[in-house]
Amino acid sequence: MTSAPSGSPSRHADPDENPYVEATPADFEPVAELSAEDAAEQASLLRSAIREHDHRYYVEADPLISDEAYDRLFARLRELEDAFDLSTENSPTRRVGGEPLDELETVEHVAPMRSIDNSTEADAVREFDERVRGGLDAAGFDPDEAAYVCEPKFDGLSVEVVYEDGEYARAATRGDGVAGDDVTEQVRTIRSVPGRLRGNPPARLAVRGEAYMPRDAFEAYNEELMERGEEPFANPRNAAAGTLRQLDPAVVAERPLDVFFFDVLGWETAEIEDSEADDAPERPTAHWDEFDAFDALGLRRTDRIERVRDIEDAIDYRDRMMADRDDLNYSIDGVVISVDDREHREALGSTARAPRWAFAHKFPPRTATTTVEGVTVQVGRTGRLTPVAELHPVDVGGVTVSRATLHNPAEIEALGVNVGDRVRIYRAGDVIPYVPEVVEKRSEGTYAFPETCPVCDAPVERDGPLAFCTGGLGCPAQLDRAIEHWARRDALDIEGLGSERVEQLREAGLVESLSDLYDLTVADLTELEGWGETSAENLVDELEATKEPSLDRFLAGLGIPDVGATTARALAAHFGDLDAILDADENALREVDDVGPEVAASIRTFFDTDENRAAIAGLRERGVEPEPVDVETGGALDGLTFVFTGSLSTTRSEAQAHVEAHGASATSSVSGNTDYLVAGESPGRSKREDADAADVPVLDEAAFADLLAERGVAWPPDGEE
Repeated sequence: MTSAPSGSPSRHADPDENPYVEATPADFEPVAELSAEDAAEQASLLRSAIREHDHRYYVEADPLISDEAYDRLFARLRELEDAFDLSTENSPTRRVGGEPLDELETVEHVAPMRSIDNSTEADAVREFDERVRGGLDAAGFDPDEAAYVCEPKFDGLSVEVVYEDGEYARAATRGDGVAGDDVTEQVRTIRSVPGRLRGNPPARLAVRGEAYMPRDAFEAYNEELMERGEEPFANPRNAAAGTLRQLDPAVVAERPLDVFFFDVLGWETAEIEDSEADDAPERPTAHWDEFDAFDALGLRRTDRIERVRDIEDAIDYRDRMMADRDDLNYSIDGVVISVDDREHREALGSTARAPRWAFAHKFPPRTATTTVEGVTVQVGRTGRLTPVAELHPVDVGGVTVSRATLHNPAEIEALGVNVGDRVRIYRAGDVIPYVPEVVEKRSEGTYAFPETCPVCDAPVERDGPLAFCTGGLGCPAQLDRAIEHWARRDALDIEGLGSERVEQLREAGLVESLSDLYDLTVADLTELEGWGETSAENLVDELEATKEPSLDRFLAGLGIPDVGATTARALAAHFGDLDAILDADENALREVDDVGPEVAASIRTFFDTDENRAAIAGLRERGVEPEPVDVETGGALDGLTFVFTGSLSTTRSEAQAHVEAHGASATSSVSGNTDYLVAGESPGRSKREDADAADVPVLDEAAFADLLAERGVAWPPDGEE
């Protein structure tokens, strides 16, 4: 049995050469007094120092400086990048989140990310060992020379992360094992994922990791969600998966995700033209040594790994990990036992689904039986109704459980569960347990799901297996979310109106509807804890400045289901003013690019709800009137429809707004109505395939600029007079 390998002392920044590693100045010289060269040099030192501090804090858990000192360095770097236009793709400041995405593109993996055969039974692990030994013997290797690496099986979301010349380049979810969702911008925000590798990296490195939410952070985050009236996540795995699939990287940046790296998918030392990695070391020949490489490169990995030669030691490792799992700050559902030597792995090969050289020895699920004493229906801030079983308290794996989710009304119907029934509770590491089956029917019939909202008494509507309150902006349970959505950056962009302050205003009784925001006074606000004269005046001024918003921002701010910034712009450009949209039927709405039958129905349902109409009327009564759009005026790009994919020299939303300002339409997906797909760097494969299928021309950015120039339109937008 061998303990975990030791790491390399390589660093992002040497304290002897970088003044920001072990000490930070209380004040920096004014930006106006710096030359461009001095600013660039200082920014470079700050980036290196911040990367070192990120590594020491998030990977080694051994910080060098205080949080306050770190914040000063970070703020200074952002100040320099903004003042001198010095931002780089992998700057630490990019971790706060980039431009919201329209959809997740699909990308192919560097190497297949296969599943692993598994069992909870020790005999199955012994059979795996026999297969390995027999396979090695048949291939001419001595089976007694084989060793296994044992490591935790993390219960999160598997991701591929690719580095080129040591720089973070791409990330993707596992997907079907061959291709997954492109989550490059989302993973970029995770602080334990380095934007630049340490030491001497290969030209291209693809590594497999597990994104997860630490247990303590998950519990704190769930508590925050419930305090705000939002639906909590069922478990840390769902939280990680749901977070990484967010289209807005800024949302991901606000959530406490972390990553463990555990496998090398690809290692190329000099395959990239002009690579600086010609002298990089070759790929390690053993999996055990890959963990040393992770240390040297600054990639976070677990230290709960062991190397063994006897399969009984591997089984013993699993039993010890099962005993310790409740003390870990991350969820695991078993252990992975894999052949260490790479030549041995290659000789054993893989099936179409799983490698023959690895096996997961899983933990048994934690279950118990108890009685349903009641059902509570919670209303989330999206209006979704979630039934919760109130249980006779029971011990499940050392945790007393008195509540369990029933998920939705369809799940209740499938289970046939009612108050009084005896049910099985399944936890398996879940913070929120659930009910998988009724083990003894003690009641008559099935629980009758309410037909009206338990908070506002509005009718409940079903959407497939789910149920929603139709109260919309008039439902108190949904109002907090509506206010926060109204204040979002891509809506009315109201600073100082975050979740904590919204909650404070609601608890003080100052805001009972969206329109009440515009009745707030400085005197109202200064009576609340934490508000000074300046902060109160700032918020009142911010609100006053939003009384004449653009029509698309007004629509985006209402939180209409299925209507984001792109669709809001399309609606505004097509109809021109709010009343025309309010009165448009579904057929008229479907004439808008990017609006299909489902979106048209969603828009019509929203505006047909009395509570939503009343909220809009209340806003208008307080002087909030969106500016109309002149739809009669044509433009140089009139009649053209563009779709954008990949990275351009400007953000995607700016590109869309630019072509729309000149009369074109910009949609998020390729269809037969699309005139051009504009593909920047790292374009999404699905949009390219859709364009090929629909015979839509694909332009790179240079060709796109030429097309616009022919019509008298400058590109990029800031080049326009």
